[in-house]
Amino acid sequence: MRTVLSSEFRKNSFHNFSIHKNCSNKKIIFCAIICFVSTASLLAQDNLDAEYLKKTKTLDSTLETLYGVISGEKGEERNWELFKHLFKPDAKLIPSGKSTDGVYRVRYMTPEDYVRSSGKWLVENGFYEKEINRTVNTFGNITQVFSTYEAFKSKTDTAPFMRGINSIQLLNDGTRWWIINIYWTQETEDNPIPAEYLPK
Repeated sequence: MRTVLSSEFRKNSFHNFSIHKNCSNKKIIFCAIICFVSTASLLAQDNLDAEYLKKTKTLDSTLETLYGVISGEKGEERNWELFKHLFKPDAKLIPSGKSTDGVYRVRYMTPEDYVRSSGKWLVENGFYEKEINRTVNTFGNITQVFSTYEAFKSKTDTAPFMRGINSIQLLNDGTRWWIINIYWTQETEDNPIPAEYLPK
């Protein structure tokens, strides 16, 4: 009986050791997978951050990205993460226009508000906004841009359905450009765009 018990004990001990060893190996493999995935995710994020940073390196690239990221054909999704990357925290988008009672009013939106209110419409209808003229004033690290635009439903359209001016305030922090505010209004029959803000 003692001999049998000893054999069983040795067999069970070996079996338990094998289970423990297998569990340890599985933990090592699991940890290795987690480390690999985490490293890959960090590298991907670093690459994305570097790519986004390039798009805000200059005033030109920042404004080109602004117009490009909201534009697209019907059914084409927009990169709203890139859109939000352009703005400094607490930045505002401020459309203005004349209400039915003849009073000019404004609406204050965060970038997130803009995505919620306009994002679906842009995708469902198609929208291309093109800059046709730009007037720039800079003092130190602050810049004010009067950016005249035309809007189309498709890239292939020849006549715009809307024109207006985006008044864009930006900050250059020494590393990149940030949009602080975009304040805009559309052209109307009683409020045409002045010649000085149109292409020469």
